[in-house]
Amino acid sequence: MKHQLLTRFSFLPLCLITAFAGAQSLTTSDSIDLFVKSKMQQRHIPALQVAVVRNGAIVKNTTYGIANLEYDVKATDQTIFSVNSITKAFAGVAIMQLAEDNKLKITDQLSNYLDSLPDSWKSITLQQVLTHISGLPDIMNEEEQVMGHGDEQEAMQKVKLLPIEFKPGEKFRYNQTGYVLLGQIITKLSGMHFTRFIEERQFKPAGMVLTRFGDSYDVIPNYAGAYTMTRQVGDRFIRNSTPGNSYMQFPVFFRTAAGIQSTATEMANWVIALKGGKLLKQPSSIELLWTPAKLNNGKTGGFNLLTNGYALGWPTVTRDEHPAVAPVGGGRSALFVYLKDDLSIVVLTNLIGGNPDQFIDEIAGFYIPEMREANGFGLPANLKKLRTALLKEGFDKAVAVATRLKKKDPAFQLGENELNKWGYQLFDQKNISAAIAIFKLNVSLYPHSANTYDSLAELLEAAERYSEALINYRKVIELEPKNKHAAARVQALSAKY
Repeated sequence: MKHQLLTRFSFLPLCLITAFAGAQSLTTSDSIDLFVKSKMQQRHIPALQVAVVRNGAIVKNTTYGIANLEYDVKATDQTIFSVNSITKAFAGVAIMQLAEDNKLKITDQLSNYLDSLPDSWKSITLQQVLTHISGLPDIMNEEEQVMGHGDEQEAMQKVKLLPIEFKPGEKFRYNQTGYVLLGQIITKLSGMHFTRFIEERQFKPAGMVLTRFGDSYDVIPNYAGAYTMTRQVGDRFIRNSTPGNSYMQFPVFFRTAAGIQSTATEMANWVIALKGGKLLKQPSSIELLWTPAKLNNGKTGGFNLLTNGYALGWPTVTRDEHPAVAPVGGGRSALFVYLKDDLSIVVLTNLIGGNPDQFIDEIAGFYIPEMREANGFGLPANLKKLRTALLKEGFDKAVAVATRLKKKDPAFQLGENELNKWGYQLFDQKNISAAIAIFKLNVSLYPHSANTYDSLAELLEAAERYSEALINYRKVIELEPKNKHAAARVQALSAKY
């Protein structure tokens, strides 16, 4: 049940489902509108902006929804959204600008520019800091708040007392301390505060007149605010049925790590300026900016299977088909630059946990059809092979087809989580019968996993096949007696069916 179908996915009105199903006959822009609205409803996103860049120009910029739920203020193209950690991409550009100015090299050590560092920090390079492989202790505390109550000196004193977490280059671990140090270096070498340096060298050349630094404690005109679907009760996080307020604090000294507020249109113009040579003079600088770091073992490290590498402030999507650089922020904002496709997409939302990075590839698919999930994009090789066979023979034969493929090739493997994810993707595509078939296949392959039965039960319930759903929920409890979700569904369904 890792997808949380019944809580995460509200069922769309029939009119929207019908319209979305017929979107192929609409313009690309109209089809994207329907897709985005469906995602907003599924994920409870109050407001969203999208901007698409092709051939050096913005071809779509649209705003949807409500910027302020309390006063029912509609979002507009000038509504300001927090981009959170996408700010790090600006910091990366700033460092490369100083490199082009011959004021630093990214292979330089921190101690070249900063005094009073702990001995274990001195040999760490700027590149290791930018790419989160430094091993520095994190300036964020256990409550995910910046140490020092907003005071830079106090925060630095505290974090310097902590031990190094690992040998530099040994692993990837997301870290904010390094970006605070980068801010200090930018300020020292540029002769102005790093926020002003970024404003002068990036905001102004890109025409970003609305973009600024700030957080929830600043008065920001046309600000969309921040909402969340969870709230903390004691030491637990409870999911709400509707969005609630969230507040973010980015102290001024922290704003190389997070703190930029912008619009999708201005973020798109920033990408155009960067790719067009207005921010960095040399193509080799952009190539270096977007090259993921290698660990000591020669591999790359990143957040997850999608953003699986990290360059100079820019997460990377390293894959054979349609690779990208992909800054993301706060689970609410994403910017993907597709390196081989002359396509860039910005999606900003005001919901922490809206996770537009999870569906931005689908928006790209409206311009590059082979990138659509419905066409199998993003599936592992073995799932693609299975999908091809099922399209010919029928999804109802999934178990038999998978058995045959395994017999033909002993190396053919289907992972439980991969099948689970694909099943929910099929459900998202309104192909419920195919989704159920894939979950039945998953149950047959992993009969001792409570999660496979839970996912199957959820889809059967969504398809109003209640007696079958009840059987599978009971199987979940048999395998996992403490599963509260399954117990609740058994109780609810038993009373009715």
